[in-house]
Amino acid sequence: MELPQRELSVLEAASADEPTPIAELASATGQKPETVTGAAFDLEERGLVTVTEDTVADVELTEEGERYRHMGLPEVRLYLAAREAGADEAPVSMGAVLGDADLEGPEVDIALSNYARKGYGEIASGDLSADPDADPESDPEAAALDRVAADDTVDDDVRETLERRDLVVVHERTVRSVTLTDDGVDALMAGVEATEAVGQLTPEMLASGEWEDVEFADYNVEADAETPSSGKTHVLRATAERVKDVLVGMGFEEMEGPHADSEFWINDALFMPQDHPARTHWDQFALSEPSEVDDLPADLLERVESAHREGVGDDGDGYHSPWTEEMARGVDLRGHTTSLSMRYLSGHQVGDLEPPQRYFSVEKVYRNDTLDATHLLEFFQIEGWVMAEDLSVRDLMGTFTEFYSQFGIEDVRFKPHYNPYTEPSFELFGTHPRTGEVIEIGNSGLFRPEVLEPLGVECDVMAWGLALERLLMLTHGFEDIRDVHGTLADIDFLRDTEVVY
Repeated sequence: MELPQRELSVLEAASADEPTPIAELASATGQKPETVTGAAFDLEERGLVTVTEDTVADVELTEEGERYRHMGLPEVRLYLAAREAGADEAPVSMGAVLGDADLEGPEVDIALSNYARKGYGEIASGDLSADPDADPESDPEAAALDRVAADDTVDDDVRETLERRDLVVVHERTVRSVTLTDDGVDALMAGVEATEAVGQLTPEMLASGEWEDVEFADYNVEADAETPSSGKTHVLRATAERVKDVLVGMGFEEMEGPHADSEFWINDALFMPQDHPARTHWDQFALSEPSEVDDLPADLLERVESAHREGVGDDGDGYHSPWTEEMARGVDLRGHTTSLSMRYLSGHQVGDLEPPQRYFSVEKVYRNDTLDATHLLEFFQIEGWVMAEDLSVRDLMGTFTEFYSQFGIEDVRFKPHYNPYTEPSFELFGTHPRTGEVIEIGNSGLFRPEVLEPLGVECDVMAWGLALERLLMLTHGFEDIRDVHGTLADIDFLRDTEVVY
């Protein structure tokens, strides 16, 4: 039998008694690990070796874990201080013991939460007792920190506990090993010679002309090969770009503006009362630096405040609720991109606009929501508005019908809804292509006079905020937003999904 030299050297270095890791074969043959791996797979195709794969977990101490290895775990330090204070004889004040244990910041909570769990003692009514029979020197977690530092193995349960406490990180890697088969042993015993065939054409062969005289190895077109995973446009980004193309094709221009903005542009200019539940920290992300803005237009600020307090027009009526300039100047991450609409409609962003006008944006917004299949803390909103004379709900519905038809969605449904800033208002719904469930995909309406008059707009404006991720659910059929971005993203879905332009 004849084999290429790289395969022959691997065959001779492998063992039939136990698997030999690729790294050891590379060291024994003097070849690169990737060369040995390729040779091993070729030998496996010939039935001369078997290649096995094992997942190995490499455990490494975090900075906190390294600190506790030298200083001691917080609960161990608390126990030793408690014993020193006599808590093994009678309960002592917890406050005094915490000071003697040299615990700082979060270490106090860590020590208290693990103290009773490990049987070091009890905590009740501000007093702390210590079990005289406890043995902190045999603490399995403390011992495991030393073993990790020495690259020794650690019990799986203890390792998982250290992971939960962020004291270690685990890096998994795949280790391939090679074992001779019976056919491989028989081949070696019968004698195997190195073939002179060349497996790869090199630049040196071309330059010297040597390629004309060498024998090239046969190319196995049936051999298995790994599927390359090349970079591609994320399906969410591709959908966003397609949305932009559709809206530009419908005559819209794109808006842009800050992600962190004043409460004035985000909510006040939109006629959202300052005591509205959605304006609390439970729904918004407030910034502490900077905590407020100074460059709000004074005349517009005054008109918006008047609309909140007194309403607009002869029949207008304000909210009769607290309104302060201090709150209006506060800085938040925008909860909707309608803050951009307010900036443009007021003339603050690009100067005064004369009707008709059409603007849109496809940008991120941020909300303090509970994470689930249809809600994230940050997501993309498709914002849009049209400024023109004599607009109606039929104009708005027709715009949506045209927009969604570009994505093959023909069954958009509308339901009347209340918004503080639009009247009339309605929500949009679509049918999920897999589950048949009706899901909300957007909100819309015609801006109220209390929004438009302070901005100086004297004609109608219809506006909407649509969810890009919900559109993606309707066009691609996935059921969980977290399938496309975040730590739970479905990598195979992202790799295999066709990008449509």
